[in-house]
Amino acid sequence: MTRVGIYEKALPKDISWLERLKLAKKLEFDYVEMSVDETDKRLARLDWTNEERHLVKRAMEDTGVMIHSMCFSGQRRYPMGSHELEVRTKSLNLMFKAIDLAYDLGIRIIQVAGYDVYYEDKDILTRHYFIENLRKSLDYAASKGVILSIEIMDDPFMNSISRFLDIKEEIASPYLQVYPDLGNLSAWGENNVGDELKLGIPYISAIHLKDTYSVTPEFPGQFRDVTFGEGCVDFEGCLKTLKRLGYSGPFMIEMWSEKAENPEIEIAKAKNYLYPLIEGAGYDV
Repeated sequence: MTRVGIYEKALPKDISWLERLKLAKKLEFDYVEMSVDETDKRLARLDWTNEERHLVKRAMEDTGVMIHSMCFSGQRRYPMGSHELEVRTKSLNLMFKAIDLAYDLGIRIIQVAGYDVYYEDKDILTRHYFIENLRKSLDYAASKGVILSIEIMDDPFMNSISRFLDIKEEIASPYLQVYPDLGNLSAWGENNVGDELKLGIPYISAIHLKDTYSVTPEFPGQFRDVTFGEGCVDFEGCLKTLKRLGYSGPFMIEMWSEKAENPEIEIAKAKNYLYPLIEGAGYDV
């Protein structure tokens, strides 16, 4: 049975974890991907007390819906590749806290944002610092048995699986994997998506399902809030390719409907579009 999850930001924002997981169960999802983004409110999760962690664990036990993965996009604000030592130190400290939280909650995968820096200018040094601190992060993740999986991004630094493999050659840790976002991977016209998936198949830990508009010389692309089926992603081709390559990991539907008037309706539309394609590729959902 193929596991399909839903992104936390697709669900209503200001509800408890018990309510969130109950809703995910009602919508027939197997798991939820937690967001630890660059806002103070969500970064504060990394400092949850033992009691707060226990409440979340109890919610998972009571509902049977797990928090399988964590989207740690907070490193956009505190990037591992920053020119500033203080920022790099903060970034590494937050990563260690994220690994501890994942270990405590039973989260299998931390999705690492594939940015050396986000709000700074990039250069060879930012790449060097990113790889250096990624290695330190992986040493700690390995001690906890937590996988760090780099997402293919809306950024040239990590816009293909080939670019991930360049870093994988330097860091041979089995705890370093790749988390392709089919939308991000497809939006960059330079990528042959089928070939990229074939290159990455030994290292793919999970797949993001999201639609995007392509990057062109005249348009910077659109990497979120694109209605499924209206963007550039060939979902049928991607899913059939993944099935042919033997991929049997989870799929995670990435949406930002948490502030919608009725998130459940938006999620239902996405499921009605995606599930026939997932099943048509040969997956049992």
